[in-house]
Amino acid sequence: MNGVGRVARGTAGKTAASARRAPWVCSVTLSLLAMVASGTVMASEIEPDPPSTAVRPIDPPPPESVAPEQAPKAEAENAPAGPAAPAGTEAPGKVQTPAPKPVAEVPPPAQAEPAVAPASAAAAPATEAPAPAPVPTAAAVEHQALELLGATIPPGTVQRVSWYPPDSFGGLSEPTPVLVAHGSKPGPTLCLTAAIHGDELNGIEMVRRIIFDLDAGQLTGTVIGIPIVSLQGFRQGSRYLADRRDLNRYFPGDVRGSAAGRIAHSLFTGIIVNCDALIDLHTGSFHRTNLPQVRGDLSIEAVAHLTRGFGATSVLNSAGPVGSLRRAATDIGIPALTLEAGEPHRFQPEEVDHGVRALRSLLNHLEMVPRFRRWREPQPVYYESVWVRTNEGGILVSVVPLGAQVTKDQLLGTVTDPINNRRFEIRAPHKGRLIGMALNQSVIPGFAAYHLGIAREEAELAATPPGEDPGADDAPPEEASGPPGG
Repeated sequence: MNGVGRVARGTAGKTAASARRAPWVCSVTLSLLAMVASGTVMASEIEPDPPSTAVRPIDPPPPESVAPEQAPKAEAENAPAGPAAPAGTEAPGKVQTPAPKPVAEVPPPAQAEPAVAPASAAAAPATEAPAPAPVPTAAAVEHQALELLGATIPPGTVQRVSWYPPDSFGGLSEPTPVLVAHGSKPGPTLCLTAAIHGDELNGIEMVRRIIFDLDAGQLTGTVIGIPIVSLQGFRQGSRYLADRRDLNRYFPGDVRGSAAGRIAHSLFTGIIVNCDALIDLHTGSFHRTNLPQVRGDLSIEAVAHLTRGFGATSVLNSAGPVGSLRRAATDIGIPALTLEAGEPHRFQPEEVDHGVRALRSLLNHLEMVPRFRRWREPQPVYYESVWVRTNEGGILVSVVPLGAQVTKDQLLGTVTDPINNRRFEIRAPHKGRLIGMALNQSVIPGFAAYHLGIAREEAELAATPPGEDPGADDAPPEEASGPPGG
């Protein structure tokens, strides 16, 4: 009985304890039912926010905020421990945390790092990150040092480099001097060539004076001068190369061609293609003399622009002979002119002085050198030209000087037959100026004796298709057509 009594008393005690807890359990149960009915809390209905990846806010979240993933768990754990919330009120935790709003404003992950980086950069003092040195442009880098014929010419210097034409004998190749004035400031590259015909001396002195009178420190751009292109002809005092070919009829040349073609190709590809403009210096040929004059294709604006820089110099509209350096350069887009002055086999100071003044005027026209004083800019005179030829053979004697203004039918000279003692007059077919003439010499019928210039407007000449310079038959039979001179 004692054991049964103890069991009965224990059972009665548990029943009494359960009876005492019943009101509290009922109260909690009713509260939960009320909250579910009002829709304020139900763990199964709350969708957790997607997990955060690389995106994170710049400022840390406030301490009281609750992570979206833990909100349902926190409500489930804390709800039974605290006092029951009154019906109709919101439970603390997930519902009061405005987590979805900041997540919607944060950029996507691909843009998160750029958003953070500027903040740290802005915090650093400006003095800690000095601006990097500017990267030089391609044009500036190219101007820093000119690379030509395997040599490096620093800016602001005048140097001599060597061109090796393929005219060696027995494996010995002789260098041809090339003078280069490389300015301290970037600009155009002007090429001057002389003595393509070895018997023409005036251009050699023009190139020397132009190059060595330049101040490379004040020069804008580059001037490349080749005083003697044909060393072979210069040594022999000959217009031609050793193989009796005229070098100025073989441009742009042929690497597998004749000796003249190979020399022309080497000069053209090694030097000329690096130029922005070209002036080829010549004199008259075959015992003729030329008034200082410029020849170019005026239908090409870039060529006409060059002629306007030569001051008071006669200008002829001419495309140039096929195979000439001037024509080959123009054909590839390099504006080129021929400057003719004087006669072969002689050094003529007056013609040289005129040519040097004209070239200096051109350098100023191209804005390559400064103009130190004011002077009146004389304008070039443009001419259409014709050659007056002999009809008889004999001794030519002129009665008018070079550069003379003549009228129509004016006597220019006579040809005397020394065998039959007959004299033949040569008269001007037009009014004009003698821009070129043959020296007194023996002539044959059809010899080009006088070059008569007829003044025209530049625009008028530019609208006229240029022809090749007349006098083609004065060259040897194996040569291409070309003028007496050039």
